[in-house]
Amino acid sequence: MSRIYLSGPDVAFEERQAVLSAIDSNWVAPVGPDLDAFEAELSAWTDSQHVVGVSSGTAALHLAMLLLGVGPGDEVIVPTTTFVPSANAAVYVGARPVFIDIEPTTWCLSPDLTREFLEQRAKNGNIPKAAVVVDLYGQCADYRELIPIFREYHVAIVEDAAEALGAKRDGLSAGSFGAIGALSFNGNKIITTSSGGALLTDDSAVRDHARKLATQAKEPLPYYEHIEMGYNYRLSNLLAAFGRAQLASLAAKIQRRREINEMYRSAFADLEGVDFLQVPDSSEPNYWLSCITVDPGGGRTWDDVRCKLEEHDIESRPTWKPLHMQPLFRGAESHLDGTSEWVFERGLCLPSGSSLTNQQVERVASIVADFLLR
Repeated sequence: MSRIYLSGPDVAFEERQAVLSAIDSNWVAPVGPDLDAFEAELSAWTDSQHVVGVSSGTAALHLAMLLLGVGPGDEVIVPTTTFVPSANAAVYVGARPVFIDIEPTTWCLSPDLTREFLEQRAKNGNIPKAAVVVDLYGQCADYRELIPIFREYHVAIVEDAAEALGAKRDGLSAGSFGAIGALSFNGNKIITTSSGGALLTDDSAVRDHARKLATQAKEPLPYYEHIEMGYNYRLSNLLAAFGRAQLASLAAKIQRRREINEMYRSAFADLEGVDFLQVPDSSEPNYWLSCITVDPGGGRTWDDVRCKLEEHDIESRPTWKPLHMQPLFRGAESHLDGTSEWVFERGLCLPSGSSLTNQQVERVASIVADFLLR
């Protein structure tokens, strides 16, 4: 049997045709009509007025820090449970990440701990410049609670929606909640451009500056003049063509991942010690990854399950190791209540790609269930 991957690309005939069409048109340079169209289509999907296609989600986060004026000596709030680029973007510009723990239900940034932290900081006037709020595993954070808190303390929100394209919370789209949003189209995301990302904003001036910075910050002159530091971050027209074909089937991809999540939930419904990432009534995830927690008190850990799946050539992964536990950020300030470490001790991400067949999902579920029932 072929290997079952965690979240492999779901590519069809349409992607091939879109890329060949872009090649035949000779629009293979960094910009072109497919990039313009991809940005417009992403704008509609995310309820964001402006979109700038870039080379990665990490590039979008880095640009967001620059565009918000974050720099040396500043601090940036980051949830401790996330992939490392959420914090690295602050470090790129000389700022310091401050890690705050997560909600026990959605595993996104905790509003209660965030308010508590900012209340403490307000007493000495030392308020962070920005916050990177992560929409984890395809589910939006609780912005109904978080936005008023950050507004009260004048903290700019960067929404890291790298994992959440197509998700909604309270009827609003992932990527539209912050001053700037970031998407990723890495190969394992719900849609891919092989590599790529996007920066989202409702501010045309921010859009224009982002495009300038992403194309080496060249001044609008007939010769090459540069006043500020720029970067080679623009998404290519060729990859945008691929992304347009992927985006056209986003709704179907979300539906398929939802079905896979429901299959796992049904298979494990009577399995003691196994639970799922919760979905609040106000949340409409894109179900990027289906995540379970395994109670180690039952004699089996998430790593035992992972190794058993690997014996059958099935990829699974632990949930993100909290950033406050990473050697890279040893000594960084943290505001914790133990939730992130609890999740890391128990959490496992199961194969969730939209190209998986029912037979493959049933095979994964059967191996997990049989192993945990021993």
